[in-house]
Amino acid sequence: MKSELARRIVFTLGALLICRLGSYIPIPGVHGSGTRISIFSTWILPYLSAAILIQLVSVVSSKLAALPNSGEAGRRKIARYTIALAIPLTALQAFGIASALQKIPNIVDDPGALFLLSATVTMTGGTVFLIWLSELITLRGIGNGLALLLFASVAVDMPRAIASMLVRVRDGTVSPDRALVLTAFWIGLFVLVVFVELARRRVPVEFAARKIGDRLLPAQSSHLSLKINSAGVIPTVVAPWLYLLPLTLAGLVFDPTSPLLLSVYGFVQQNHLGRLILTAVAILIIAFIYTAFVADPEHAADSLKQHGAVIPGIEPGEPTAEYLDRIVSYTTCIGAVYLAAVFLIPELLLDYGEASFHLTGVSVLVVVCTVLDIERQVRGRSLTEPGGLYS
Repeated sequence: MKSELARRIVFTLGALLICRLGSYIPIPGVHGSGTRISIFSTWILPYLSAAILIQLVSVVSSKLAALPNSGEAGRRKIARYTIALAIPLTALQAFGIASALQKIPNIVDDPGALFLLSATVTMTGGTVFLIWLSELITLRGIGNGLALLLFASVAVDMPRAIASMLVRVRDGTVSPDRALVLTAFWIGLFVLVVFVELARRRVPVEFAARKIGDRLLPAQSSHLSLKINSAGVIPTVVAPWLYLLPLTLAGLVFDPTSPLLLSVYGFVQQNHLGRLILTAVAILIIAFIYTAFVADPEHAADSLKQHGAVIPGIEPGEPTAEYLDRIVSYTTCIGAVYLAAVFLIPELLLDYGEASFHLTGVSVLVVVCTVLDIERQVRGRSLTEPGGLYS
């Protein structure tokens, strides 16, 4: 293994260790037995939600939509806008956590404005630190930093879930046959996610013979590779924010004990069917919006035209853009339904099927997507480095 790759792996493991250790550092003023409200309690979900909100705004703002295509300066502006939005979102969530803690007896040492301020600032600072650390992982480590932090939060719970089921089987509360069926279901879900995440829609492309300098390149055939699920895990992770954020704001502006808000809060409780349906719909919406942001058929059509490439049977320019748009729309429909199903079916099994293995479809998505991304990056670096694993 080349030293550069080894350094990146060691850096990534060290960063993940820091995140794990930070999850055990409590916020000031909380002493309740068994209460684990750490400085990283808000994690990085507000940042992911801010990124989605920025993309939603870019749908109606041509100026904002043009930034990602304007080079490194444009991408830095998008990053600054995202962080600027993530900070108040994090502070809002942290304030809500701190306010809820004050209502629990014997948890907070000295409830009041000072505790609310210190807890909010601490948790907000923790999320900002994680955002910075995730960027360092992306720059100096292996894989996408945000995905790896999500992976770390999921991976630590998997052994606990497996051990819990084994204990239930040993105690006789779960029959071995039922445990076997559940195990087969989760293995099948992992296989399905791996299959879909690796699936591609290949669009044939033909390059005409062209001259570059003194070289004459012959005509050749290739293809455009389009992912079935271009949105990745983001829709499943941030979907609850589409309704939880407005509800949080409504609770701060209006009376949280009003009958209307209480009925809405009951609708989005953890085990309520309404929450599952609402989240599944939110996943569909975000998947379409996010894919529309990352996949640009017009840009792809212009790029093909500039390089003298055509799709067989399709005229270059606008007809090519329309053809690619139809394909992207088709694959997005499949990907969005797939994401909603991966979220919904395990949740129904957990909430209404009395499942003993408490693992969610979102966890499976995070694990599979992160592992595939790491494998791709390790393979790419090993191929390009002399003496690498694949050289």
